[in-house]
Amino acid sequence: MASMKLGSKPDAFKRQGQAWFCTTGLPSDVTVEVGDMSFHLHKFPLLSKSACLARSIEENADQEECVIKLNDIPGGAKSFELVARFCYGVKIELSPANVVYLRCASEHLEMTEEVAEDNLIAQSEMFLNQVVLRNWKDSLTALETCDDLLPHAENLQIVKRCIESLASKATTDPNLFGWPIREHGIMQSPGGSVLWNGISTGARPRNFNADWWYDDASSLSFPMYKRLISTMESRGIQPEIIAGSLTYYAKKYLPGLNRRHSMGTVPLTAALSEVEQKNLLEEIDRLLPVQKGIASTKVLLGLLRTAMILKASPTCISNLEKRIGMQLDQATLEDLLLPNFSYTMETLYNVECVHRILDHFLAMDQANGGESPCLDDVMASPSLTPITSVAKLIDGYLAEIAPDINLKLPKFQALASAVPEYARPLDDGLYRAIDIYLKAHSWLSEAEREQLCRLLDCQKLSLEACTHAAQNERLPLRVVVQVLFFEQLQLRTSIAGCLLVSDNLEGSRPLRSGIATSGEAGGWATAVRENQVLKVGMDNMRMRLAELEKECSSMRQEIEKLGGRSSKGGGGGWASRVVPRRLGLKVRSQMCSVQEGSVSEQQRSMSAKLDKLQAKVTKHKKQLAADA
Repeated sequence: MASMKLGSKPDAFKRQGQAWFCTTGLPSDVTVEVGDMSFHLHKFPLLSKSACLARSIEENADQEECVIKLNDIPGGAKSFELVARFCYGVKIELSPANVVYLRCASEHLEMTEEVAEDNLIAQSEMFLNQVVLRNWKDSLTALETCDDLLPHAENLQIVKRCIESLASKATTDPNLFGWPIREHGIMQSPGGSVLWNGISTGARPRNFNADWWYDDASSLSFPMYKRLISTMESRGIQPEIIAGSLTYYAKKYLPGLNRRHSMGTVPLTAALSEVEQKNLLEEIDRLLPVQKGIASTKVLLGLLRTAMILKASPTCISNLEKRIGMQLDQATLEDLLLPNFSYTMETLYNVECVHRILDHFLAMDQANGGESPCLDDVMASPSLTPITSVAKLIDGYLAEIAPDINLKLPKFQALASAVPEYARPLDDGLYRAIDIYLKAHSWLSEAEREQLCRLLDCQKLSLEACTHAAQNERLPLRVVVQVLFFEQLQLRTSIAGCLLVSDNLEGSRPLRSGIATSGEAGGWATAVRENQVLKVGMDNMRMRLAELEKECSSMRQEIEKLGGRSSKGGGGGWASRVVPRRLGLKVRSQMCSVQEGSVSEQQRSMSAKLDKLQAKVTKHKKQLAADA
């Protein structure tokens, strides 16, 4: 820390309780009272340096005892002690920690050059401008002292000058000028080596990043910090750097941000009151740049959670929800599980808040020209747009909140249906969430179950999901029959795809064997053996396929008959209406890779699958007959 020595006389001041005495041998002829502290001094040293004190002494000249009260002096007794030492010529040391006190006090006491040469105003002003404001650490220290000296430091433009100095240095690489930088308590010499007790150790510091000043700036009070950030913005500093500093400041003074997650190595300070934390969070929200991606989604969700705990203003909460909605595709499921802090505690998690965030994301997606791609485009590229990752995130969120018995069906259904249909390449995640909800809410009526299951598109379920759904007793019967139908179509399409690939491979074998005869001696024999095995397998597969087609046709006819029989009871026309209509829909094909030995395995798998499905249909056929 830089310093400048003033005066040359030895110390002649002694303190006794709440009083200071000057031990020069002469009796005191003036008493200066500053607050609860009294200074027993002499008139001449004071009036020779201060016009203000000279007038006060003159006004009390006719008094038997000269007593001067200085209750309004900036810095109080601490400042006047230093001023008194300066007036007596006693050695004092100007430093960044006291120069603002002395500058404000000397201005108040009118210690100008007209009164005495090299007076305190000139000395403190010179040290401030030529030493303190040229150094990052000293400017920061001086600015920290200004909080106790307002509005005097403001009127003398000291606050403005310190902030301008800090802002200019924060936007410049400190390595270019060798500023001493406080970093985790380590001082840097102008040459760049690490200092220990002022002595160069020869160790070289690491390179500084753009965030080198975050920790130092966070030591400022928020009014000073806010002015510093505003000045940096006016100088064109990047919004990402501003947001990073605001995030660091918030983590340091808002303990709620660090309770759920380890959000970086930010040292916590003495906790503020809840009202102070609430005001700080609202101010940080106003200062954060509005661009997308400036602050991480994790931090924004942490701010939102803390805002709910502190009961921040609706405007603050709404702004944070909009910020999160702009980049919802970058969120994680764990961060999205916002607890419900309302007094009613209707649900465990704040579902309405997540719904509003999703609405903001969808509105932004539409405003940016988001289109609804067809199903084939989404299946070809599941990460076609960020909305597909948001749909997966919401499906996972639905599965997490589904076990809550207080979660009402309309609220669950509204959030699930808010995701556009084209955003889900597969409905497996939605099916899982619905299944968990049905399991946790076993008292739902059949009509409510059917209403919930209308969210599902059975032809967007994978084979694994279809297999699970076909055996799921919690699903309505009509949904099970629909799942069985589309599972059969997927099996048929899968077999047809295998045959198509096999035919293409079979047609390409002669070309491969022909090449082998010209270049590889053993290629022909291998190709002949492979062709023989493949032809036998293909013949068996074609025969099995014909049987499968007959069985599928028979099953479809029986389902239609059962649907017609149930329609007599008032509710069975579904099979005759839904199934034929769904036949015209495009079904995703799943291509099978054919390798050596896979033909027999596919044959056994398909046979076992069909037998199992036939048993399921028989079971549900009996149930339909009983209902009729």
